Amino acid sequence: MDILERRRAFEVPLTIGVIADTHIYAHGSRVLPAPVLDLFRRAGVGLILHLGDVNSAWVLQELADLAPLLAVAGNNDEDELQDALPASLRFTVGPHSFGALHGDGGRSAKDQVKRTFGGKVDLAFFGHSHIPYLDEYQGTTLFNPGSATDRRWHEHFGVGIVGVTGGAIDPELILYTQANHLTNITFETNSPPRLEPQERVSR
Repeated sequence: MDILERRRAFEVPLTIGVIADTHIYAHGSRVLPAPVLDLFRRAGVGLILHLGDVNSAWVLQELADLAPLLAVAGNNDEDELQDALPASLRFTVGPHSFGALHGDGGRSAKDQVKRTFGGKVDLAFFGHSHIPYLDEYQGTTLFNPGSATDRRWHEHFGVGIVGVTGGAIDPELILYTQANHLTNITFETNSPPRLEPQERVSR
């Protein structure tokens, strides 16, 4: 797909917007929430990562209009996306290494990401479960933003913002019950990067 970013190496500083499991079908009523796009704009994302189950290619176009886009295939994606998107990918930002996959095909998404990337990259992204998750395994930070549009088994929707500098990775999980609550999220400019994973719930 021409809209996908071909680079796998990026310079610091960089802010990454992370989204997964949007499940937006061509003839359905679900849409990509405008407040999510606005959040990514206000955060100044220079890269967007979609972790699969996009379902319709036009959703990726909407994201790519905002910033360079990387994406992996999910098990519910339409055939065009299954053919065009990788099952997993790796990339670097400055000195830091990242991995991404959807997470289907194994016992659990968490198990899949641990087996594929645990101890092998600095931060590994995954989706599939629709359950937000931020933890560490064998020195690798594991990051699942949950779903931006289909929360299913969790009380919150979620997206991610990851700030990367030469010296640190700052992953932030942003949870919300209604998309318009995201207008309450503010971003500090010129603040030092946090070294601990953060979680914000917007109400």
